[in-house]
Amino acid sequence: MEFKDAIVSTDQKAGAFWKRIVDYVNGSPQLSGAVPREWSQCKQRWGRINEQVCKFVGCYEAAVREQASGQNENDVMKAAHDIFLNDLGIKFSLEHCWRELRFDQKWKSLAVPKEGPKEKRKEVVAEEEAADVRPPGVKACKAAKRKRQGYDEIHSMLAVKKEIQQQKLLERLLAKDPTHLTASEITLMEKLISEMI
Repeated sequence: MEFKDAIVSTDQKAGAFWKRIVDYVNGSPQLSGAVPREWSQCKQRWGRINEQVCKFVGCYEAAVREQASGQNENDVMKAAHDIFLNDLGIKFSLEHCWRELRFDQKWKSLAVPKEGPKEKRKEVVAEEEAADVRPPGVKACKAAKRKRQGYDEIHSMLAVKKEIQQQKLLERLLAKDPTHLTASEITLMEKLISEMI
């Protein structure tokens, strides 16, 4: 289920938004047989996740800025965990949440890793530019939806028009004397009758 619906966007009440989330969570096969969760529980859990992930993003960016030559991603993660522990006095236990959210627009890291060889840097810049494409806004999504609906209406109108034309042609052929019909008219009449049935 997609909660970042560009058409609904922020045009919804908090209760409706959290109801959608509760329905999704309670519909999960992992929670079958468990006590259904309330919207306040989901909201409270999201508040904790949001707070800690935001703080960890800052720690991760600091670790990336301090990254020394020869350090890999595992070294950066260890440094980010150490910074989080030193700053907040608790271990960061939501790394799985951060890994899901890290490329979302809100939590996207602004830190640029130190430059390596020039050709590798060009690849990183190309990937960053591709990732920075903004999602379509509310108005653009609504306009696209209206456009699709317009095309669907036109196609259905054309189908009805074609059917009416075929009915009129069949009526004209049936109104003629059968002895005066050509072979092509008889074939066409049989084809139209088979399509109508």
